Amino acid sequence: MGCMCMVVVAVLCALGFPVSCADLSTTYYDITCPLLYSVVYGVINNAHLTDPLIGASLMRLHFHDCFVQGCDASVLLNDSATIESEQGAIPNINSIRGLDVVNNIKTAVENSCPETVSCADILAIAAEVGSVLGGGPSWSVLLGRRDSLTANRSLANLNLPAPSSTLDQLKQSFAVQGLNTTDLVALSGAHTFGQAHCSLFTNRLYNFNDTESPDPTLNSTYMATLSEMCPLDATEDNLANLDLTTPDEFDNKYYSNLQNHNGLLQSDQELFSTSGADTIHLVNTFSSDQSVFFDNFVVSMTKMGSISVLTGNEGEIRLQCNLVNEDSSALVGVASKDPKEMMNLWELLLFVFSDMQGQVEVERRENRKNCSSLLRLEVRRKSIVHV
Repeated sequence: MGCMCMVVVAVLCALGFPVSCADLSTTYYDITCPLLYSVVYGVINNAHLTDPLIGASLMRLHFHDCFVQGCDASVLLNDSATIESEQGAIPNINSIRGLDVVNNIKTAVENSCPETVSCADILAIAAEVGSVLGGGPSWSVLLGRRDSLTANRSLANLNLPAPSSTLDQLKQSFAVQGLNTTDLVALSGAHTFGQAHCSLFTNRLYNFNDTESPDPTLNSTYMATLSEMCPLDATEDNLANLDLTTPDEFDNKYYSNLQNHNGLLQSDQELFSTSGADTIHLVNTFSSDQSVFFDNFVVSMTKMGSISVLTGNEGEIRLQCNLVNEDSSALVGVASKDPKEMMNLWELLLFVFSDMQGQVEVERRENRKNCSSLLRLEVRRKSIVHV
């Protein structure tokens, strides 16, 4: 996996993509927090037992973070005297969740490695764990990000794609972040699991583009099903699965759904139903070969996770993910435990996660790609679509 990630970074840098090659590393915490992955995995796995959607939610948090002033955990900050939280932005309301799980991860990480791991890195690792728990690809996450001191709600409203976005609008939104059409289609595949509120797509059922008619690209059978779930006179904003075929699994069925005009959001279906679009071939390719989708998804996640990162002395390492350190300085830190308690905690972590690490390694081996195959992937990406 280390070999794979090094080649990913080398290729992306050579092609001029926005990756901080010198500042981010897959081994960043190997000495300062060697159990980091196991700690993060353990908290998320525990949450996943009662909430199968948490993996999708954590991946969405990472996406919504990176598209607003970079991957700096700004999306996690609460409102304060000086901060207007991005959580109040229109694209984030009734959309992002899992903040409590992130806080639980941070507490566990602080107990293990005080004042060491950034919340931005926790989000990046959590996105990978979410993929693994859903049956998707695994990858070595580039680490070394720092946390922002600010948030930007207005930029969140501007940069985050709307569920009603056209293909041109989606391409522009991704281009601003240094991401291309292949990245757009690959990252949209994250909608292979998770849910969306009816309010995000009811216009497709009843009044598409102010026509007082349904979206003509929506499968009529699927439309009838959605209309029952989301009646026009609904008093509650119900939830629908983003993937009607395998809603809790990370696979390539999202793309076959688009081929059958069963995309839930307009922004999803646009990838296949926009006449003459270069995204159609990508949808067909990812639908026919899940391994190609997984490989491209890993490359695109690595690119996205490196957008405008803070490193070195920039920003800070937050003690609590929802507050900058200036606002949390009066709170009692979890790192002030008695040394005996800390030793007991280490022993507990080693015991609980030893078997889990073995299971994770099995999954990693199953998903591992060698360096030469990744280089072939980059050549294949160019042949799929020219951007």
